[in-house]
Order: sequence, then structure tokens, then C-alpha cells
Amino acid sequence: MTAVEFQSVSKRYSAETPLAVANLNLLCREGELLALLGPSGCGKSSTLKMAAGLEDLTEGEILFGGRPVSALSAGRRNIAMVFEDYCLYPNLTIEDNIAFPLSVRGVDKNERRQRVGDVLAMLGLHDIAKRKVTDLSGGAQQRVAIGRAMVRDPDLILFDEPLSHLDGDQRIHLRAEISRLQKTRGITSILVTHDQNEATAMADRIAIMKGGVLQQVDTPARLYARPANTFVANFIGEPPMNLFPGEIGDDAGRITIPMLGEDIVIGDERRHAFAARRHSGLTLGLRPEHLIVEAAGDGAERQANAVVTYREPRGDADSLVLRILRDTSTMVAELAGPCTFRTGDKVRLRVPAANTNLFDSESGVNLEFDT
Repeated sequence: MTAVEFQSVSKRYSAETPLAVANLNLLCREGELLALLGPSGCGKSSTLKMAAGLEDLTEGEILFGGRPVSALSAGRRNIAMVFEDYCLYPNLTIEDNIAFPLSVRGVDKNERRQRVGDVLAMLGLHDIAKRKVTDLSGGAQQRVAIGRAMVRDPDLILFDEPLSHLDGDQRIHLRAEISRLQKTRGITSILVTHDQNEATAMADRIAIMKGGVLQQVDTPARLYARPANTFVANFIGEPPMNLFPGEIGDDAGRITIPMLGEDIVIGDERRHAFAARRHSGLTLGLRPEHLIVEAAGDGAERQANAVVTYREPRGDADSLVLRILRDTSTMVAELAGPCTFRTGDKVRLRVPAANTNLFDSESGVNLEFDT
């Protein structure tokens, strides 16, 4: 197993264009599957190509197991790639496609047979090994491509949008299969994807990029619960995190939410995050499933502060789009389904302090983020 480290790596394609990747410092640990995730143009594909040796670095260095590789050609890096369009040889059988990289390297016939047999067994393809790959479904062809990558025992496998051509059922099955195979073989792997569900399901950690800059790298659970900034908060999660303004109150730990007519009190253990920021604005972040929705009623405590403008039933959960009465902004709530609220219902929204993230309103940085 090999760790892959990007040390102050930058990539610029021409003097007239901005950096595609800017001062990237990132470690993919031994045996880890690290996902590179972000919107189009964020630099994830450029990062993958530099690791593969398909693009030169403008600045910095990439290390494989502590060894600099930027001066090595792609063929000398002992890597394998799995592409979105499979890149199989249509005139060859499943077995011969998997064996191909060993054949071109002159691996002994007996060893080649053994290694290919092991991969076929691992993929559950032994019984159909003699079939042409053109007879297979898209998901099965991608499994062959993964087997071809693994049979070489590479130091690193690079997955470039490997599931983008597959339909829903095949995609769910194959992402579980890739995760299982990667863990079974313990091969260090980097996955590039634009699909956060794919990254969350498969990766040990996810690196979020925006405009060539690394925003956060962490486990899927921590990215969801404690995003480093408002970009990550809004990018991770479907529906995304609700972001709304708050004002630091005069009382210790009290934050006012003007648009809801609500106050929340942050516990003593969290107040250090904004203790020195009494005159700075806050942006509060709350996941839709944590937003409390109650039927409006009589009295100040139950006075309506929002109205349901859209309800999306999804079986086990309902998503509600809620228009805030004071300023016409919107929030999204996710409730156990089927819920009793309908379009046009006036409701009272409440924000639980324990589930609320605190962001600086100017920089967007999470005030409680611990790097």
C-alpha cells in the first residue's frame, strides 16, 4: 500500500488563465479511498491527471510512498485508471481484457493465469470469463475494467467518474462493489466525481474543492455535521443546509434570529466561538431534518412565522419549502413522512441550538471548525 501526497501543488494551463489548482496540500493515506468532489471547474480532474502523470505540475510535488513522481512518466508510476467509458477491447473476452496489462508486461503465463483467476473469482465472473465484453451490460463491463486495473497490483488506482454512464440500479450496486473490492485488496485509490451520494457511499474521506482551492477534507459524516464554511455547508446534503442571519445578543450565549422572531442560547462549551465577535455578523446553518416545524396557534410562543409553499412526499420523509413571513426568504424542512402539513398551512419554526452551525457572515468560515 502507498500513501499519495500533494505538496503545494499548483496547475496553470496558460499565463492568461487562472490557476486550475492552487497550492494543493492533500494526503491520501495508505489503503484509503479518497474522493475529490466539487462543481465543474473546481480542479478535481486536473488533480487526478497530475497524479496520473497525464498533466505536468506548474508548482509543487506529488509523492508516492514518500518518493517524488512528478518527473516520472505515467507508465513508470505503477498506477491504474478506471474511466467512465470502460475503455475495454471489444474483440477480446472478459478473461483476455483482464489479462491484457499482464500480457504486455511479459508476466509469466502461469502467474498470469493465477492472478487473472483470482480477480475473476473476486468479481464473480469466472463462469462467463470466455464471453466477449460486448455481450455484457454497462455495469458488468465496468466490473471488468475494475478487474483489469486491480490485476496489475498497482500502487494507486484512479477512478474518473466510473459510474456516470450507468443507470440507478447499476450505479448503486457497483459503488458497493467498488468499495468492497478496494477494501479487500487494500489498494490506495482516488475517486473523482461530481455526485455527492457516490462520494459519500464509497469514500473513506472526501476532499471538497472550489475554484482550484481545497475547502475541506474529512469523513462524510463530519463534512455533513461540521462543514468548514458555507460553501461546503451548501454543497453537501440534499436538500442543502439552511443558511440564515443571526445577531449576537447582549446576554451571554444568546443569538437572535430576526426573520423568525426566535432566540437561541448557545451552551457554555460553545460560546468561545463568538466570544470576541460581539459586533460581527453571524450566519447560522441548520440541516433541514433538524428544523422544528409546529402547527401555529394562539399566543406569542406559537405565533406563525412561516407558511408551507410546497410539500414533496418521498415515502419515508417529506420535504417542506417554507416561506418566512417577515422577509419572504425560504427555508427547507425534512420531516418523517407522511407528515400532516399541506401547502398553505401557517406554521411555527424553531431552531434547536445544539444542531446549529455558526459561520462568520463575511468570510463564511465555520467559527467552530477544528482543523
